[in-house]
Amino acid sequence: MTESSFNPAQHQASTLCLPPGAWTTVLQCLCARFPAISREQWLDRINRGRVLNAEGQPISVDLAYREGLRIHYFREVPNETPIPVLETIVHIDEHLVVADKPHFLPVIPTGEYVEQTLLRRLIQRLDNPHLVPLHRIDRHTAGLVLFSANPASRSAYQALFRNRSIDKFYEAIAPALPQLAFPREHASRLVDGVPFFRMQEGEGAANTLTRLEVLERQGDLWRYGLSPVTGKKHQLRVHMAALGAPICNDPFYPEVVASAPDDYQKPLQLLARGLRFNDPLSGESRAFESALRLTFSMAGQ
Repeated sequence: MTESSFNPAQHQASTLCLPPGAWTTVLQCLCARFPAISREQWLDRINRGRVLNAEGQPISVDLAYREGLRIHYFREVPNETPIPVLETIVHIDEHLVVADKPHFLPVIPTGEYVEQTLLRRLIQRLDNPHLVPLHRIDRHTAGLVLFSANPASRSAYQALFRNRSIDKFYEAIAPALPQLAFPREHASRLVDGVPFFRMQEGEGAANTLTRLEVLERQGDLWRYGLSPVTGKKHQLRVHMAALGAPICNDPFYPEVVASAPDDYQKPLQLLARGLRFNDPLSGESRAFESALRLTFSMAGQ
């Protein structure tokens, strides 16, 4: 994207409420708050209109610091690596957009990904800066993601997830578990793991629940149907690993695979296959299904 084509309305800004401190200018505060970003980089962003005040107007480099002042800034990753996969739109209307996300594409800007995210791509493709994901799936997971397209109706659709009034169905390819009876349920307590991006099962009352069934058997690998009742981070990946069948090509579970470039020939064999719910506005039953498919040939065993 060229500088002249940058449109703040098509990008989601991060917001910082300036903390207490002895700074003279907002620039000084930003440099102290984000030491990984050089003063030269902040000057460049300010000069290009990438740092805004509470009213959405570009700030000046000498804007006076004031505790509590709200500043909006646009995250940038220099030389961001393109992700060579393409999302598809399954459904679009006044209120909702349903996208089919391929493996490796993040849903929202995070870490080293800003432009190469499903949200940013859809905002630009549909020219709708009001798009907000109603839920998220991992970067390594493929499948359906539901977006709110209209702020006026957003809370009604958010309530579907908050009240667990939406059915989510996943598929996974993982090692066979002939010693276990299916269908079954797996409940456990998920807590933060090590490293920081992982989760793990811990002691205490369960805060996650997954229903599992076997859809297909092919020797040492089975295709599982997974229905998460709760929606914790990495829930399905942790539960499958805990049962003794980590999902094929999982770089985090049961152990973290050494950092390496994404292998597009060996994606995580986890797919958000279906969504079903009663529309909170019309009352009609709605169901969406991913066009993507998992294959045993890409299980990488």
